[in-house]
Amino acid sequence: MIARQHRRRVARLGASLLLLSAVLGLAATAASAHDESGPDSHESETPQIVGEERPRLIVVVEVNGLLDPIMASYIKRQLVSASGLHAVGVVLQIDSAGTTLDDDALVELADGVRLAHLPVGAWVGPSGAQALGGAAHLVTAADFAAIAPGGRIGDFTAVEGFIHAHGSGADRGDAGGVHSHDDDGLHSGASVRYFDADTAMGAGLIHSTAPVIGEFLFAMSDAGVLPAIGQNVTGDDGVVRRAPADDVVVSFVKLPVLDGLFHSAASPAVAYLLLLAGLSLLLLDFYTGGIGIAAIVAASCGLLAAFGLGTLDIRLWALALIFVGFVAFAVDIQTGVPRFWTLAGGVAVLAGSLTLFGQHSMSWIPLLVGLVGVGVFVLSGLPALVRTRYGTATVGREWLIGVAGIAVTDIDPEGTVEVHGARWRARVNRLTPLQAGEPLLVSGLNGVVLEVEPLEGAAVDYREMRRRPERPVSPIP
Repeated sequence: MIARQHRRRVARLGASLLLLSAVLGLAATAASAHDESGPDSHESETPQIVGEERPRLIVVVEVNGLLDPIMASYIKRQLVSASGLHAVGVVLQIDSAGTTLDDDALVELADGVRLAHLPVGAWVGPSGAQALGGAAHLVTAADFAAIAPGGRIGDFTAVEGFIHAHGSGADRGDAGGVHSHDDDGLHSGASVRYFDADTAMGAGLIHSTAPVIGEFLFAMSDAGVLPAIGQNVTGDDGVVRRAPADDVVVSFVKLPVLDGLFHSAASPAVAYLLLLAGLSLLLLDFYTGGIGIAAIVAASCGLLAAFGLGTLDIRLWALALIFVGFVAFAVDIQTGVPRFWTLAGGVAVLAGSLTLFGQHSMSWIPLLVGLVGVGVFVLSGLPALVRTRYGTATVGREWLIGVAGIAVTDIDPEGTVEVHGARWRARVNRLTPLQAGEPLLVSGLNGVVLEVEPLEGAAVDYREMRRRPERPVSPIP
């Protein structure tokens, strides 16, 4: 029976892995087709402007999260689309902690911003937003840049070819800016510095500070980057305020749903949690009958996790540790009792989680959520589900009472026993400990747990006594 169960589980695991591989292959094909189609094959996400008198359109592109190939392609498409709509300018609203792009891709993106056919501004906002690493280089490539109070810019790592292509702070007329070849050491990557709004403006990284996007647009207009877009409006209280002109249209755009889903999966926290969820559900499907919802969800999580981890900078040996940890979990889940392999799996998953990401970092919150969730799932949820699913139904198990078996582990007061070739969770009926290998007798049932007692001196079940034939009574002579 155990051999048949193992063969069925191996078959289900193989089918689940084939399903996962098929889904990953389809996704890779779709992603390749999406990338090869180029900007011209996509419909514009910006609103189409019709009519003889065309309003002055300003497109604000939300750039959130790490700069990955999806976000880079989206920015390029928006620049082309806005130019085709005769927009007066494009603004990149940036809140990014870095990039997953290589140097060539980052330089290509910055070139697209710098050489665009219309003015491009970069606003690091709202308050608390940041532009670090590759995002910081993208800010400096814009025609006009500003930071909201409370925001920051920095972590200017060396990017091959970027400084030669875009110049330094001195090229903007700033002496001693962080883009200076002599001061910040960008060629060696030795300088990692962060600037708030005031210090960034003093260093020549940005042109202005702006708490809100409206103030940033007016600052671009005042600097001559955008045409005059403001007008003075007198309020009911008699105070004259500055407002956009009647023919100015500001359009806010962001990633479409599908692109946004894969972009979110390329963040360290989401990719890590998807990886743990996919492996946990795959482990669950290994112990369930047939491919069902768990396998489909596991394949979906695995697809998104594979895409995200493939985009991010990860250590393959740390990823292998996490996989090995889940294999170790499967060993002890078979017995229903957490033992050595559960501990070894936990150590492997913990070590792999702490060292998984190289260049990119992950906060302790998703790390704690993932580890605690896996711990609860492995130690409590999955063993209970496996016992319930593979345990014989309560109705019709009375035949086990009075049947002899053997202790697989020490039972003091709980452990694992083997009865008729199947393993069960068991508890000592009379609080008499049993040693591993000692014969025993099943004396009762408590849900899916057997109550057992030593074979020697075991009580005879009254139902057995009822089934014994009565001795014939000899007639009295």
